[in-house]
Amino acid sequence: MRPLMRIGSHVLRNRLIVAPMAGVTDRPFRQLCKQLGAGMAVSEMVTSNSLLYGSAKTARRANHEGEVDPISVQIAGADPAMMAEAARHNVERGAQIIDINMGCPAKKVCNVMAGSALLQDEVLVGRILDAVVKAVPEVPVTLKIRTGWDREHRNALNILHIAENAGVQALAMHGRTRACGYSGCAEYDTIKAVKAAAKIPIIANGDITTPEKARFVLDYTGADAVMIGRAAQGRPWIFREIEHYLATGTHLPQPEVAEIHAVLVGHLHDLYAFYGEVTGVRVARKHISWYTRGLVGSSAFRHAMNQLDSVAEQLAVVNDYFAQAARADSRLRYEIPDNAQDLPPAARLAA
Repeated sequence: MRPLMRIGSHVLRNRLIVAPMAGVTDRPFRQLCKQLGAGMAVSEMVTSNSLLYGSAKTARRANHEGEVDPISVQIAGADPAMMAEAARHNVERGAQIIDINMGCPAKKVCNVMAGSALLQDEVLVGRILDAVVKAVPEVPVTLKIRTGWDREHRNALNILHIAENAGVQALAMHGRTRACGYSGCAEYDTIKAVKAAAKIPIIANGDITTPEKARFVLDYTGADAVMIGRAAQGRPWIFREIEHYLATGTHLPQPEVAEIHAVLVGHLHDLYAFYGEVTGVRVARKHISWYTRGLVGSSAFRHAMNQLDSVAEQLAVVNDYFAQAARADSRLRYEIPDNAQDLPPAARLAA
């Protein structure tokens, strides 16, 4: 049996981590995933630009009230001094782990030489990591990367050694290059090679959509944990499913419509409380879409739901829709296609 996953002084309950996702891994979503089996959840990235610290959006992202430990906050940027200051700022506001984003493939991030664009400049990578680790000696620093900039420039092993020398205490790696974006299939050979050379915990990420896939990736790469992102959108119970499968080799029953409804409504109330009514209703729309994707009549339902602007209206149509779905068949289950790559939206509900 493998030892428990540890990041600095923090011992995780299991090997399942929620990947940081912009616009998704806010406090309500992180809390829900932890309640449903995740051992840790990383926040959506926070800018290192100190001019934005006073914005409402940045203030919300630094709000960890009531959040289950450990609290991991991801920061992004390309200036070592600003990244160091961002780390200090977030630790002062409750961050217990600082994660550095060098994996985001988005053009608007890479165009300012942040995210995975940094993988092109190994000297700058080292300067940023050194600055952040020295800025917050009281908390562990982790790093999220991709396998490289493109298929001809896979330099993850070099980045590993730079990270270890800087004092980074865990490395998460998405099995695609920046050039790949989210297309094609994630590859795990690079993660396996990095793990074989690593002195710190390695976390595997990319296309982990089922309990069987999680076990395969852990066994094949030897990684210490897996990180799950898009597959948890609208399906946060994936963490308890994987946790149970890894422990027993058997599957938990798929959630019935009534449970999906209850989880969604609880999530909605947390969103309204966190964002306020106006923003909460808007943020909730995408989550409602993910939870209901594939249910009978869900396309027309989502279209109508997206026209509503109040909490009362949104809750009313959600409750009505699930009441109809439950009457149609309370035994509806999530089915995961064998060839699924990115779930949801590829996940579907079927009778």
